Amino acid sequence: MTQRYRRRRLAFVSALALVLPLAVTGHALADPTNNTPAKLTKAVTLNSVLRHLDALQSISNTHGDRAAGRPGFRASVDYVVGRLNAAGYAPTVQPFDFTYVEDNSVLDVLAPIFTSYRRDLDFTYTDFVPRAEGDVTGALQAVDLVLPPTPTPSSTSGCDAADFAGFVPGKIALIQRGTCNFTIKVANAQAAGAVAVVLFNEGQPGRTGLVIPIGDATGLTIPVVSATFDVGNQLAALPSPTVRVKVDVTTETRTAWNVLAESQYGDTNNVVMAGAHLDSVQNGPGINDNGSGTAALLETAIQMSKVRTNAKVRFAWWGAEESGLLGSDHYVGALTQAERDRIALYLNFDMVGSPNYFYGIYDGDDSSHTAPVAIPPGSAQIEDVFEKFYADRGLPSEDTEFSGRSDYGPFIAVNIPAGGLFTGAEGVKTAGQAARYGGTAGVAFDSCYHQPCDNRSNLNLTALDVNADAIATAVITFAFDTSTVNGVRAPGKSHGRPPRGVLS
Repeated sequence: MTQRYRRRRLAFVSALALVLPLAVTGHALADPTNNTPAKLTKAVTLNSVLRHLDALQSISNTHGDRAAGRPGFRASVDYVVGRLNAAGYAPTVQPFDFTYVEDNSVLDVLAPIFTSYRRDLDFTYTDFVPRAEGDVTGALQAVDLVLPPTPTPSSTSGCDAADFAGFVPGKIALIQRGTCNFTIKVANAQAAGAVAVVLFNEGQPGRTGLVIPIGDATGLTIPVVSATFDVGNQLAALPSPTVRVKVDVTTETRTAWNVLAESQYGDTNNVVMAGAHLDSVQNGPGINDNGSGTAALLETAIQMSKVRTNAKVRFAWWGAEESGLLGSDHYVGALTQAERDRIALYLNFDMVGSPNYFYGIYDGDDSSHTAPVAIPPGSAQIEDVFEKFYADRGLPSEDTEFSGRSDYGPFIAVNIPAGGLFTGAEGVKTAGQAARYGGTAGVAFDSCYHQPCDNRSNLNLTALDVNADAIATAVITFAFDTSTVNGVRAPGKSHGRPPRGVLS
């Protein structure tokens, strides 16, 4: 799952999909009678899902990661296409160009105790123009900080040249967000002789996470990184710390791909879509994020390959989600309005096996009143299917924010109903959740989120097994009847609501 939509620079190429000619290996085990939730969930086994994850781990071991724009992602595409071919599908591969960003920036404390902070979680580079690069090690000096922060933003840290009256040239400046523009702060720091700058958030509610400073920084020649409030607060508390600041960023245009496969049967005017992003972050295998969703969806597709569905089922594995939902955004953007109208609903599966999991369902009816986006009609009925699945098994579940932070975002933006599952990322499990699901309170749902340790061992197999069944249940349910979502009646059905829109 993407942490934030950090960059949405996307250059579209032809929407024409092309088929990769790959060798077919393995044997499809699908049965045409896998046409009920009970039969399909029996066919979608944990061991089969894990075999796909073993393959993705092997790809990462060979190539270093599975990030879009890198060889491991292309190998992941080839693997999914090969398995779909073997199951009898005719998969297509949709290319798109995107701005590839390779970030090798560093923020480390070298003394008194070594600490290596995490890119894009603890710190990030800035979007200053120009963005100066460099690799600097030096003593850190705080500049007019307000700690603890005041209830409302008030820090003038670095805003005036006078703030640097006691600053020692050759040191790295630690500066707090506050009442003036970031570009003013870094210009003052450079003028005072700083060799690098660590900017950090101010600390009030809503001002604690990562921010990406922007602006005209003409004349800037020293590296600057931006950090969370927690990181800045930690650095400020260290006695005479020595810090390394490195800004090293490469950007260029590269190609990524979406993989798409459709059921042999079903109404082409009533399409059920289900998707998962195929890419990992850079320098990580991405087995929970999002090998878990990829593998469970792939096995569901394999086991449904011979089923005579009523709706056309279109499976999708997206590229460059971690770069800002670029693959799904490209796909939806390339559809005509008539093609969008034919899509009854979209199901999204991103991180479904987190080690310290909870069973989260996208809150399609916004009963938690947390959605920062408009929710298309019909999404609540998708949520109902997942809620019933867990309830029927006697398992707890709960709402997770309908935020648009994963690949359903582009679909809901054009009013296509959506839903899906999520077992948690960098958020911390509460005591109440630990009582319901087990696991450890006060610890992240996935402590390896966006890290090299998101490997084959970074899974809760119980959660993965249950959610693979939940995925299969939802897909097969809507493959036979979408009437609760869009009013399109399955053959032999007499119930349903009025259509959401005109299907063409």
